[in-house]
Amino acid sequence: MGHRSKGIFGILAKVLSWLVVIFTVLMVIVTLFSVFTVDKNERSVFGVRFYIVRTDSMSKSENNKDIDVHFNAGDIIISKMPKNNDDIKNLKPGDVISFVSFDVESYGQTITHMIKEIKTDDKGRITEIITYGTNTGAVDKTPVDPNFVLGKYMGKIPKVGKLFAFMKTVPGYICCILAPFLLIIVYHIVNVVVLFKRYKSEQVVALNTEKKRIEKERAENQRMMAELMALKAKLESQDKTGNPKK
Repeated sequence: MGHRSKGIFGILAKVLSWLVVIFTVLMVIVTLFSVFTVDKNERSVFGVRFYIVRTDSMSKSENNKDIDVHFNAGDIIISKMPKNNDDIKNLKPGDVISFVSFDVESYGQTITHMIKEIKTDDKGRITEIITYGTNTGAVDKTPVDPNFVLGKYMGKIPKVGKLFAFMKTVPGYICCILAPFLLIIVYHIVNVVVLFKRYKSEQVVALNTEKKRIEKERAENQRMMAELMALKAKLESQDKTGNPKK
């Protein structure tokens, strides 16, 4: 029963160890992705950019319940970056775009809002894009310069942005990266200690077995020596005819 319990415990420990390793690797990948890709206007993955939603300006409400596109603070926005001017020219009211804001309150930030109106010059070139947050319907104070459109909305990953934001903090790093790594290190240290103790135990058993074998051989040799001495004494006590000496 004891050996069976140890076997089950060993299997559970290995499974737990592998789960921690897999979790840690995933967290490292997610962290690297978050640090080097998310909210980076200059970077994309196969022409796709990712942004963390900071406000609820596009969340579902009575004002936009008939609109298909909704997302909340903490979601991740997936935007397809424009390949050329044609992608900008093809934008139309109702499209949701990510852009660099020039509003005083959000200057330089990445905003994802719906297009309300597109203004063009006499040659049909887009000069301004009027956007708004569908939650309240409030129009953005500063029109979007078409040169600062970062991408067109493709979809969202709900709530993941909160995880990404948390992982960029010190507590997030400790919980998601450092702690699992320390667990793996501790597990392997314990495993090494257990293996060392097992090795020493097996060594002691081997030494005791060898000692018993040597003692057995020594006893056997002593017995054989005693028999030889007895035989020699017997032979010395007999004459050449085999009769006892007088």
